[in-house]
Amino acid sequence: MLKDRQIAIELIDEAVIAGARRFKACVVLEIDVRTLQRWKRALTGRQGLEDQRKAAGQMRTPVNKLNRQERDTIVKVCNQPEYKSLPPSQIVPRLADNGDYIASESSFYRVLRAANQVHRRGRGNAPRTVPKPEGFMATRPNEVWSWDITFLASSLRGAFYRLYLILDIFSRKIVACLGGS
Repeated sequence: MLKDRQIAIELIDEAVIAGARRFKACVVLEIDVRTLQRWKRALTGRQGLEDQRKAAGQMRTPVNKLNRQERDTIVKVCNQPEYKSLPPSQIVPRLADNGDYIASESSFYRVLRAANQVHRRGRGNAPRTVPKPEGFMATRPNEVWSWDITFLASSLRGAFYRLYLILDIFSRKIVACLGGS
């Protein structure tokens, strides 16, 4: 990281000496001009280019990270008979109604995803992809027709008229129509 910053400063300085604008050179390297200024100021100071933040570069684990036992509890609860067909968005509120709080809904999803159990939960059918219907192209009139049924409101409340319409796709003219109630 430190080496990369030094190389970036040198490249931008070379580009500026060659006649490029500092802003454009920074855009090429995807850094801000203010970042470049901060890096240069750090070079002249006693800090150097190292990151001054505490524990920078170290991977910190969150304090509230779920431990192994809590994750196992989530999986066990989700596999109980009364919850096995419910998504976490329904499990968490039901547990809360009973006075139990294990983790948030997003934590439930995260743990179930890690356990490869985020599948369709419930009695409904899984969503399916329906293939698009075959398209037709008309090259002359009366070659391909299309139809539609439209419901038209009447003056009586709750009563509608049906308009059956057949169109010629090429000319977009009405071939036949029939009205009914």
